[in-house]
Amino acid sequence: MVCKKCEKKLTGVAAPDKWKEGSKNAVAGKGERKIGQNKLLSKSAKLRFNPYEAKCRICKNKVHQQQAHYCQHCAYKRGICAMCGKQVLDTSSYKQSSK
Repeated sequence: MVCKKCEKKLTGVAAPDKWKEGSKNAVAGKGERKIGQNKLLSKSAKLRFNPYEAKCRICKNKVHQQQAHYCQHCAYKRGICAMCGKQVLDTSSYKQSSK
């Protein structure tokens, strides 16, 4: 569950644009592609999302969504936004299992 404010952050595309002039991922000027560059040691590799680092603040399980602080299970069970923790849904009258 994600609130309206955080829904705007999820508009990223899973697959990048093909490299061409004017695409979003085309870099011009100083940041041109270097030939023979090791991609594992480059700066862009460190900025990439790492699912092993993000953990749920409640149950400490892995979070599979970028920029999220709560897993989908805990967010639904408590009725909160998975990204910011804002109350989205009143679950007081819901009959939920103890899982």
